[in-house]
Formats: sequence, structure tokens, C-alpha cells
Amino acid sequence: MAKFLEIHPVDPQARLIQQAVDIINDGGVIAYPTDSSYALGCHIGDKHAMERIRRIRRVDDKHNFTLVCRDLTDIATYAKVDNSTYRMLKSLTPGPYTFILKATHEVPRRLQNPKRKTIGIRVPDNRIAQSLLDALGQPLMSSTLILPGEDMPLNDPVDIDEAIGKQLDLIIDGGPCQLEPTTVLAFTDDAVEVVRHGAGDTAFLN
Repeated sequence: MAKFLEIHPVDPQARLIQQAVDIINDGGVIAYPTDSSYALGCHIGDKHAMERIRRIRRVDDKHNFTLVCRDLTDIATYAKVDNSTYRMLKSLTPGPYTFILKATHEVPRRLQNPKRKTIGIRVPDNRIAQSLLDALGQPLMSSTLILPGEDMPLNDPVDIDEAIGKQLDLIIDGGPCQLEPTTVLAFTDDAVEVVRHGAGDTAFLN
């Protein structure tokens, strides 16, 4: 049964954030709020925890995991970006976007798309997520909390607890999130493709 932490959405309690970080570092799988919907997260280096997220979502090894980052400071460690791409990412972060980029050699193969060798990068505009990432000191391996057979993500921690609480180690209750997932933008060969329309506006691409 998952631990349930009520964390203030505007002024997250440092003590509770540290409890969440301890659970992540101990191999736990958590559900946490973002600026789009709730997401599942675990330690970037924990293969077992990643497999647990795959089982919860019932996705195969081609599923794109996302590295949720505090900001773009370390982006060159995980993704290959030129100056123009970086400027676009900077203008859209923090915000409800996931960027699919070519992965560097620092990204474990199990996190990359097996064919395209890409990785998702995300910088959420959410105080709880930001505080969590700040205390963790590294990106969080993450996946939108969309259950098998569903089109939309879960956005209420009580519903999450009822649906998959037994499969999680922690649910962070930061209040309801939006119902929309992130907008996914893929950067390939000097072009930007909208892979999924979501909470982030794409009018700037027209």
C-alpha cells in the first residue's frame, strides 16, 4: 500500500519533500503532480523501478520514458541540442511540454527509444515537482500516469490510490492537476514535429 503525503502545492514542506526523495532513492515508484497531469516517477538509475512502471502502464520496451529536469542546466549531459533548439526549449520551459531529442551516451540504453536513440526531456512548472527535483539533485525518470485502456491521465490522488495504490510506494497529494497530458515535440533533422497535442500551445510553430 502506498504512503500518502499531502504536500502544499505553493509552499511544499521540505520535510515531506525529503521523505519523498528517500523513497525514490530506496527504489520506490511514486505518483506526483506536474503542471499537466499526475505522473509516475522513479530513480534514473533503477532498472527494477522502471520495469514496475512499465507493468503498471502495460507498455513495452519501445515506450518513451522522460527525464524530468529541474531546468535546462544539465541538458547537454542527456541530449544533443544545437543553439536554435536550445533557444526554443528555453522559451518553452518550465511548461507542459515534453521534448524528444537525440540522446547522448550518458543516457542508459534502457531509457532510450531502441530505434531512434532518443530521450524525452521535461521541465515542469509545478512547485512540488520542482522542489522534489531540487532535493533529489538529478532528473527523475518519469511517465505520464495514463492507465491501460485509457486515453486521459489520472489527475486526482484519491483516484490514483484507489486504482493503483497497491502498486506504488508513494502518492504525493498536491491537489488535482489538469486532465491534459503534455504536448510532445520531436526535434529531428532541423524540423519540429508535434507527436502529441496536449496542454502546451503549438501555435508558435505555424
